[in-house]
Amino acid sequence: MVQKLEEKVLDSVINDMTDVVQNSKDEIFHISEEARTEYERLQKELEETREKVISHITDGDELEQKVRFSRQRLSEVSKEFDQHSEDEIRDVYERTHAMQTKLAVTRQEEKVLRDKRDEFERRLKALDQTIQRAEGLASKISVILTYLNDDFRQVNEMIEEAKEKQEFGLKIIEAQEDERRKISREIHDGPAQMLANILLRSELVDRTFRNGTANEAINEIQSVRKMIRSSLYEVRRIIYDLRPMALDDLGLIPTIKKYVATTADYNDIEIEFTPVGQEKRVHHKYEIAFFRLMQEALQNAIKHAEASFIRVKLEINQNTIAMVVKDDGKGFDPAVKQEKSFGLIGMRERVEMLDGTLSIHSTIGKGTTILIKVPYSGS
Repeated sequence: MVQKLEEKVLDSVINDMTDVVQNSKDEIFHISEEARTEYERLQKELEETREKVISHITDGDELEQKVRFSRQRLSEVSKEFDQHSEDEIRDVYERTHAMQTKLAVTRQEEKVLRDKRDEFERRLKALDQTIQRAEGLASKISVILTYLNDDFRQVNEMIEEAKEKQEFGLKIIEAQEDERRKISREIHDGPAQMLANILLRSELVDRTFRNGTANEAINEIQSVRKMIRSSLYEVRRIIYDLRPMALDDLGLIPTIKKYVATTADYNDIEIEFTPVGQEKRVHHKYEIAFFRLMQEALQNAIKHAEASFIRVKLEINQNTIAMVVKDDGKGFDPAVKQEKSFGLIGMRERVEMLDGTLSIHSTIGKGTTILIKVPYSGS
């Protein structure tokens, strides 16, 4: 009776979490739709403003031509002052002055319209970025909803023999927060920064197209395309990281081999993986931990160290599991605190949870070596 009651309580907690995530997804969708509506409205106003700018430019050019002729006429009348009456001279002067005033007003209105057009273009870029981010977040939340609905529903079966289900419920919430923190760090270090770079590079493409040559603009576009491809890879990698299913079926070493081969092929770099010791299955929490640690180390070497060759070594012994990740990248000074180094912070947290040690040896210009050692009992 008590067990059924506890299961109902846990199901209620899962339902509440699912509702919160679903509501967040609905809010993001609402924000996306509002941004899209505003984008369409601004796009329409931008087109109207562009037409007005062109019209003012045309009118201004025509007025400049008329003012030029009127000035010439005024100059002729002034030279032949004796041959024209005072009324004729005044009429020519007043018409010239009126056209000059109208020209000044037209040019001022043209400037205001140009500024308005530029502001619309800046706001459209910002809205487009908001829409893209909202759609990306909605996609990720859909994955999290699937994770909650499919995986969390099996929690009761996993803890039937547990003595204290309340404590396990707290661990579930803690694990959820840890996973959210990790996803936040990965989005910050990956797609978020790449999208910001893409926005900056797109503005550079615009300036290059306006001020440079077509070849330079094409080169910049190719660079932006490469960055977009990398961003897409990062998003897919984050989604894959939510649930490395290959670990359940194949184990740690085959999964690392597959991941290393895929990563090396995609990034066009050389990655060497060497398993040492006993090639056997280990406890699931160690498999997940070392797989995630290997992922983070590889991504740091590729994205930040800009390495061309990476060596991964995994050694499973009776009492310890050790891993070494060494790259030939640009390196850094470990004594200098790295700003926003969420990846390394997450690695240290994972290793500390397993009562292990993590050491980093790096020299600027000479690469980086990461050594992880965790105690492990084969039983």
